[in-house]
Amino acid sequence: MYILPSLFTAGNIAAGYFAITQSLQGSVQEPHHFDYAALAILFAIPFDALDGRIARMTNTTSEFGKELDSLADVITFGVAPSILAYSWGFHMLPMNMDPWVREKLIQLGGFVCFLFLICGASRLARFNISADAIPTNPGRPDRKYFVGMPIPAAAGMIAAVVHGFGHGFGQPIFNWWLAAIWLLLVGLISFLMVSTWRFWSGKEINLSRRHPVRWIVLVGLAIYLLVFFSREVLLVLALVYMFSGIVARAAYGRQRHRKAVQAESLTSSSSTAAQ
Repeated sequence: MYILPSLFTAGNIAAGYFAITQSLQGSVQEPHHFDYAALAILFAIPFDALDGRIARMTNTTSEFGKELDSLADVITFGVAPSILAYSWGFHMLPMNMDPWVREKLIQLGGFVCFLFLICGASRLARFNISADAIPTNPGRPDRKYFVGMPIPAAAGMIAAVVHGFGHGFGQPIFNWWLAAIWLLLVGLISFLMVSTWRFWSGKEINLSRRHPVRWIVLVGLAIYLLVFFSREVLLVLALVYMFSGIVARAAYGRQRHRKAVQAESLTSSSSTAAQ
């Protein structure tokens, strides 16, 4: 085991474990535990991004590190957000609402949150066995893409919504129609993880080469916004990334349809000219 990258992976696991314990402690009377859980998942994303980069930069990659990283991702970005999504979005629905509606929402919510977990684990397994996988809607050749929404981004979407719409204190969902929207959102994120649509990977960003000095100002501005406007900034970033994959797939489908129509019109023109 190489110590340096494994420390970041251990930090990833610790954040996931803390998120699970906070989700279990959260309640209507103490909603801040849900917010703590969401923040722990969001903090784990840089740990997950850095352990692999540090291993490659220090030439300390190993099969052990890859397996440990995958197991850490299942815990932190699979189990932790699924428990948070269920506890915050369904389990805390008020008792004074229609008992039948509440029971069905809790049952469906439990199923969809489990679906999130199994889709995330499947996404990781597919990523581990795929070599240079190409999405069904290929993008620019000079950029690298993930096939399907990566599980850290999916977990980040769950955490960003809890942190953003929990009024800054993790207030759980309190009526049936918000729970229904949450149900659809978690189901959509689950589908995006196992889809074959392209999502930007950011792997072409090289931290080891020189960059303009103005990047220091931009990084400082980004840190300032994340610290003082975390609810809005994190939610916007998560939504933009999620919908980038949907928009890219829709644009690719529209482009293929246009080419098919043009090819059909050219064929019809050729046939008419031949007659």
